[in-house]
Amino acid sequence: MATDTDPIEAVFEVVASVAPEIRAGLPGRRTTLDSENVTGDTQLAADVWADELLSDRLSEIEGIGEYASEERETVADVGDGYAVALDPLDGSSNLRSNNPMGTVVGIYDGSLPTSGQDLVAAGFVLYGPITTMVIAREGQPEGYVIEDGTRQSTGPVTLPTDPTVYGFGGRVPEWSDAFGAYVSEVQDELKLRYGGAMIADVSQVLTYGGIFGYPALASRPNGKLRLLFESAPIAYVVEQAGGASTDGEQSLLDIEATALHQRTPTFVGNESYIARLEEAL
Repeated sequence: MATDTDPIEAVFEVVASVAPEIRAGLPGRRTTLDSENVTGDTQLAADVWADELLSDRLSEIEGIGEYASEERETVADVGDGYAVALDPLDGSSNLRSNNPMGTVVGIYDGSLPTSGQDLVAAGFVLYGPITTMVIAREGQPEGYVIEDGTRQSTGPVTLPTDPTVYGFGGRVPEWSDAFGAYVSEVQDELKLRYGGAMIADVSQVLTYGGIFGYPALASRPNGKLRLLFESAPIAYVVEQAGGASTDGEQSLLDIEATALHQRTPTFVGNESYIARLEEAL
């Protein structure tokens, strides 16, 4: 059982310690299950396994009151204290093609569902050629390399002021005309980088500057990404790194959550590109 007197720090210690175990367990869990998660996404064996593993470890932390993930329908009451919301294996569809995936963590000082204004910390693990982690806790984010379950700092994470990359999800025919026109401008200025896992694409933006997003689609007017598990935690990290976020009208941290699995159009990146996007839409 984790006994760290600081439950927020304990959450990230547990996630870092579990990361090599998750990575090592992926090869044998690439099969698709017959089940779907609560929002209708096909589940892999790896999705369910990673969720159960993280739930078991994080629920043992004193000072954590709720555990929720996109793989389960309801919030689990695990004690008194902060609420932890996770995407245990972001981009798990990339497992079959052996492309990057990640784990997203949001820690809220409030009962779920709640606004991103209640976030007190957020971060993510990226399972790329190496395993890295970024943590933001009411201040400038810090990057880490994870080796043997421990974090080695690589220094502060600041969004570059000279943007380089962009990546947008969804099928182009389902984009709105206004968004399509905006992308036409952006693609003349930035290089396309899109890998099908939000964490991998956001990491590119944090490293090189630019913009990432998953817009509203004709078939998905609220977009694809989930506010509590993906959009708000990533917005928190990017905004703390000097960037901005929006759903097209307001910061993702200002959206009032009314449902646990609520979705929202999601954009994060350099302030100039976020401001131009809001004007375009």
